[in-house]
Amino acid sequence: MPLDFTAIDFETANSSSASACSVGLVKVRDGRVVDTASWLIKPPPGHDAFLEWNIRIHGIHARDVTDARGWAAQFADLVGFAGDDAFVAHNAGFDMGVIRGACAATGIRCPGYDYLCSLQVARKTYSLDSYRLPVAAMAAGFEGFHHHEALADAEACAAIVVHAAGRHGARSLEELAAKVPVRMGRIGEVAAAA
Repeated sequence: MPLDFTAIDFETANSSSASACSVGLVKVRDGRVVDTASWLIKPPPGHDAFLEWNIRIHGIHARDVTDARGWAAQFADLVGFAGDDAFVAHNAGFDMGVIRGACAATGIRCPGYDYLCSLQVARKTYSLDSYRLPVAAMAAGFEGFHHHEALADAEACAAIVVHAAGRHGARSLEELAAKVPVRMGRIGEVAAAA
């Protein structure tokens, strides 16, 4: 199996997992970035308050998403981009929680996806003082990106996993997870039934 996956990163308007306001996606094929996408998302009613703390982190204001499509309107694009790939995210519990939360808030069935956390991979690959995304990305040779911009964060996450796979001699995401070792997670109905 080749090193194929989709790296994903969300920014949120507030502490609600349903408040996605931006997404970045990076498609990796055989360890190389082959496509990227990003867009703004209008959070659903009840989850659409933009808190000052979040705005300071990512710089996205409510006015920026006024004309953006909502989660339900854009979710097919996200799923279409990812296809059957496993997701990779830095602190994946957060990003997978956004998918679950936004789907629940908009009445969409959460699809089944395997995922790997690049934060866990970094902790078992590098010896660092911090495993925050910018520090771990620097260890992987990916520097100078705009942290908390969803696409840039997804690119950094992809770079960590590709670099770690090379370091561990892994040819696939599953092999990397086994060699590090970390557990691959699963979201969706299959995960809920397991």
